Amino acid sequence: MPAKDNYTPHDRVTEREAEGPVVTHAHHKPRRRRGHRLQRLNERIGLRITQSVGTMWAAYVFVALTLVSLPAALSSGNAIVIVAWIAQTFLQLVLLPIIIVGQNIQAKASDARSLATYKDAGALLEESARIRAHLDEQDKVIAQLLEQVRDLKPQISRKTK
Repeated sequence: MPAKDNYTPHDRVTEREAEGPVVTHAHHKPRRRRGHRLQRLNERIGLRITQSVGTMWAAYVFVALTLVSLPAALSSGNAIVIVAWIAQTFLQLVLLPIIIVGQNIQAKASDARSLATYKDAGALLEESARIRAHLDEQDKVIAQLLEQVRDLKPQISRKTK
């Protein structure tokens, strides 16, 4: 008779169910009782500023803001001043919020992938449990067949003598 396997799920299965999928917005929630109060305040302020600057509306405002100094840069006639205006004023101010918008889009795509992977892992765990149950049933049938073969063995050996 085959040895009975006493199955116990891996600890990670329970942890996975408790944690849920890893998503970007979960890392931005204020943490309770962890970290210094000032650190939590700084994180909230930083997140709020990043969320407000990381919009296309902020990019439009920054374009308008940079255009205020454009006439002065052009009227100087100095190529270095014009290049400096483009590099230091226009590109830095305008690209900053656009890059943050792009990162936010990438974070949403990453969250979607994470959620899909989480669901896939759950489905695989469920399928594994079904396969395990099927194998347990097969073990029972095989054990019954082995028992029947053992019962028939004396009869077969008598007939062959």
